[in-house]
Amino acid sequence: MKRGPVPNYKHEAALLDSGYSLIAGLDEVGRGTLAGPVVAGAVILPRNPRRPWVEKIRDSKMLTRLQREDILPYLEDEALAMQTGVSTPEEIDRLGIVKATCLAMERALNSMVLLPQYLLLDAFPLPGVSIPQSAIIKGDAHCLSIASASIVAKVFRDKIMDEADKVYPEYGFSKNKGYATSEHLRMIDEKGPCSIHRYTFSPIKGNFSQNK
Repeated sequence: MKRGPVPNYKHEAALLDSGYSLIAGLDEVGRGTLAGPVVAGAVILPRNPRRPWVEKIRDSKMLTRLQREDILPYLEDEALAMQTGVSTPEEIDRLGIVKATCLAMERALNSMVLLPQYLLLDAFPLPGVSIPQSAIIKGDAHCLSIASASIVAKVFRDKIMDEADKVYPEYGFSKNKGYATSEHLRMIDEKGPCSIHRYTFSPIKGNFSQNK
């Protein structure tokens, strides 16, 4: 586990004291990649979680893949509700990344077995949703529910990109997860983009036609 801030439960605790009981953390992964979907995670943690596994939760970027996959079963077993939502590369190209990210979050929320009473989000609010909410700067690093959502989203998206690697092995998706590594950029330059690339993102935009 890398060093970094330890997420806490103070935002959730304050909301519990205000009378809310179903508080969902939301976060997304894949917003800045050149390929693959953007995935949102939504998690409602149990009230005042204090079990040993909770101490392992960090922003997903601060954890290794094995650490994230170790935490996920605890979230699956003990979260009151947990879900993911996806926006495809085609939707990202058509709607733009901001609207597509919001759509993925809405899909995650709409799929939950419990309707949250309050939302905690990383950095940006979710427009068009009537549920009360707070956007917390660096929320995935400081808020336990948001950090949990980031882990859920990251594990799910990594599996999607691993499957994409089997279809398009030349791009190295299992390693780069769609991010703009030097090797990934070289393969785009040599072979052109594939069907899961984002044609409205540079350097693909303007250099390749959307011929899938």
